[in-house]
Amino acid sequence: MKIRLAIAIASLDCCKETVSMLKHILSSVLFSLLFASTVFATPTSDVKRTVDEVIRIVSSKEMKKNPQIRRQQLKKTISRIFDYTEMAQRSLGKQWKELSPAEKKEFSELFSNVLENSYGDKIESYNNEKIVYMKENIEGNRAEVKSKVVTTKHDEYTIDYRLINKNGKWVVYDVVIEGVSLVSNYRTQFSRTISENGYPELLKRLKGKNEEFKSP
Repeated sequence: MKIRLAIAIASLDCCKETVSMLKHILSSVLFSLLFASTVFATPTSDVKRTVDEVIRIVSSKEMKKNPQIRRQQLKKTISRIFDYTEMAQRSLGKQWKELSPAEKKEFSELFSNVLENSYGDKIESYNNEKIVYMKENIEGNRAEVKSKVVTTKHDEYTIDYRLINKNGKWVVYDVVIEGVSLVSNYRTQFSRTISENGYPELLKRLKGKNEEFKSP
């Protein structure tokens, strides 16, 4: 009887050790997968993940019934990879250095609202276009993901994403559509306005644009 009890206890201890070992192995595997997904994430995979989610949102029948919720979801998804502060700084050019932290925050928020609302309607007009990722170039902490959009009528146009790596995360700071840089385009407009009428006028125009978006 004592021998059987000793064997049972030994077996129980063995099971406990096995379970503990399996938990340790499982934790290690999960950590490795998480670490690997971070290490091997590429600019293209990050862009594709965001674009795929955007397409899912605009294609959803439920989302189409709730335009406001759809727009909110789009903004949330896009903001995960788009660095609006970086885009605002590059679009404003040398004037950025002359702004106080509070002024930079104000400009970045106004600028991001203009971008989100200006391109929101275009994104929501998605009509089963095919996205093809063609090439990825990485130089140090900068990268460019080249893609093209193929419409249902077989028309094509290019969209290139320019990214920068910040603290191990790739974020978009510019989008080039058919060779035209969004940031460069805005920088030309902003520079002209500041040169002719000063920075306060640019701020006034951005605020006015934001008010237009709020109007029904």
